[in-house]
Amino acid sequence: MPCEMIMLQLGQCGNQIGFEFWKKLCKEHGISPEGILQEYATEGIDRKDVFFYQADDEHYIPRSVLLDLEPRVINTIMNSEYRKLYNPENVYLAKDGGGAGNNWASGYGQGESLHEEVFDIIDREADGSDSLEGFVLAHSIAGGTGSGMGSYVLERLADRYPKKLVQTYSVFPNQDSGSDGSIGGIGVSDVVVQPYNSLLTLKRLTQAADCVVVLDNTALNRIATDRLQIQNPSFTQINELVSTIMAVSTATLRYPSYMNNDLIGLIAPLIPTPRLHFLMTGYTPLTTDQDHANVRKTTVLDVMRRLLQPKNMMVSTGTDRNRIDKDCYISLLNIIQGEVDPTQVHKSLQRIRERKLANFIPWGPASIQVALSRKSPYVSSSHRVSGLMLANHTSISSLFERALRDYDKLRKRGAFIDQFKKEAMFSDNLDEFDDSREVVQQLVDEYHAARKENYLSWGMNQ
Repeated sequence: MPCEMIMLQLGQCGNQIGFEFWKKLCKEHGISPEGILQEYATEGIDRKDVFFYQADDEHYIPRSVLLDLEPRVINTIMNSEYRKLYNPENVYLAKDGGGAGNNWASGYGQGESLHEEVFDIIDREADGSDSLEGFVLAHSIAGGTGSGMGSYVLERLADRYPKKLVQTYSVFPNQDSGSDGSIGGIGVSDVVVQPYNSLLTLKRLTQAADCVVVLDNTALNRIATDRLQIQNPSFTQINELVSTIMAVSTATLRYPSYMNNDLIGLIAPLIPTPRLHFLMTGYTPLTTDQDHANVRKTTVLDVMRRLLQPKNMMVSTGTDRNRIDKDCYISLLNIIQGEVDPTQVHKSLQRIRERKLANFIPWGPASIQVALSRKSPYVSSSHRVSGLMLANHTSISSLFERALRDYDKLRKRGAFIDQFKKEAMFSDNLDEFDDSREVVQQLVDEYHAARKENYLSWGMNQ
């Protein structure tokens, strides 16, 4: 039974990472930029219908909806060699093309006014699929369209399709506040109202999404400079990293085996209680396409051990010593690709347990799950084994604490509030801000409680 996923790409960031993702999927399934199946890929045992459907002339079209309030990024996609891949009816650009001006309230307000047209497209895609499993939303939480309009779409999806899963790939802004460029201790970002936008979006991600894969720009930049030795990583190089994560995390759906071949089976073991659904990722071995000097011998144990190292994490959480001892894994899933013998997996898990390489929650079973996935036969890789980790770890709350701290600094001064007051939602009062702050604070408290043995009884009293 196919479990189709519909991809929603919102705003500049969402469309850029979505574009890289589709490029990668086309390569992995042997589909040309025009959507035509290559000669060598006709005998494949992969499931293309999870993310693609076929037009009447047999060419493949992505189940993708491209939404943006300003035309630049979508025009770039539509002028690339992949322009014939997408269904032009699934591309929605606001008529005036003015964008949301990096303002969450403006993005949310425009989402509301364009509701009919946007959901026409989404409903048509949903009706066209045989057994829709859910939606994948790609966006950033700092800007205007991805965060504001993304928040609106999330809320409506939860209303309209309550039984469908909503998974998001959410890009968190660069928050290197320790660097020289920081403004009064607030992380460097090219959006001054980023703390407001982030907080308002986090409320929706907490309440309306089933699973949020956190992609943290701070960590992605760090990985590109430290691990891949790229001095000033470009957006394209960072997006290449992101698309790798997105492609591998969906590999078990597209190359099905007897386990983990639908999204619910993949994320259900990772999320014990509804709000603790923010996952961090790690990937190894990391190499760029041009880099042949760094090819190493990879074994299953190597890959699994490296996935547990903080430097391979795609989320930069605090390196504060007393936190590290308290923080623990709630659950952990490794997706291993390549030439793998299941007995090696068993030995590796034993070794990890003996050496106590991972610190688990005291109130539940300590489980490292391993999903073995086939690799695409059409994409050559220099490594024999590679692995992706999806982990639910309590240290992710440090990202939310940082968002709260940055928000409080701006809010105390009342900085840049006027821009929000121009929108209908904030014209009378600023309750929405206070409400969002409360929701995010509760989320942080819940992650803190999850470290302790009495978490379950704590949860019952809430």
